[in-house]
Amino acid sequence: MAEPILKADGLETGYGEVQILWGVSVEVFPGRLTTILGANGAGKTTLLRAIAGLLPLRNGKIIFKGEDVTGLSTHALASKGLVMIPEGRMIFPEMTVLENLEMGAFSCRARAELKTNMEHVLTLFPTLKERLYQKAGTMSGGEQQMLAIGRGLMAKPELLILDEPSLGLAPLLVIEIFKIIQKLREEGVTMLLVEQNAHLALSVSDYAYVLAEGKVIMEGPAEQLEKSEEIKQAYLGV
Repeated sequence: MAEPILKADGLETGYGEVQILWGVSVEVFPGRLTTILGANGAGKTTLLRAIAGLLPLRNGKIIFKGEDVTGLSTHALASKGLVMIPEGRMIFPEMTVLENLEMGAFSCRARAELKTNMEHVLTLFPTLKERLYQKAGTMSGGEQQMLAIGRGLMAKPELLILDEPSLGLAPLLVIEIFKIIQKLREEGVTMLLVEQNAHLALSVSDYAYVLAEGKVIMEGPAEQLEKSEEIKQAYLGV
């Protein structure tokens, strides 16, 4: 197997006096979709924020593409190809769809391929093509989530991190978003996903980790975890 594109080793962090992660280690391999599962408060989003440079580590290190990137800023990591789409979308509501997408192509390497990347994103999301000059804030939640993913893709990521992409969306829109995630996986986009809908997440994933109280308690191929009685009872409602 190839070397992991991302190796988070023994991560410990938290907020103020409260420690959330206790020695968490995960790996993401090129071309694969890796999912982090866990109940609310397990530390899933905290883990993503730590990996993306949004939360300083108390211990542990992060290796990206063979380089120790521990302590680098989110902007510096994004320039290296590690791009996060945060929970809540964080689009620019007063800007048009086109302006939001262009904001994603901020690095030199992304700007160099802006036209090609734009064509790819608008092919993936025909809805966005129809609304290019519409203010992003006037779109539905599902359309805004598509825009957030599209903007992330405009950065030409080598690792795309998605935090709860289905949050707050109607069931039909959730399925639509996961069809897009599945398509990206088929295209070979390397992704790290946190998602509350464990069944959908496992159905599109290659590998998964389960967090509980800030520690990895289980990991394995997604297909294997989907068959686990423990996972079924805890997360799949079986």
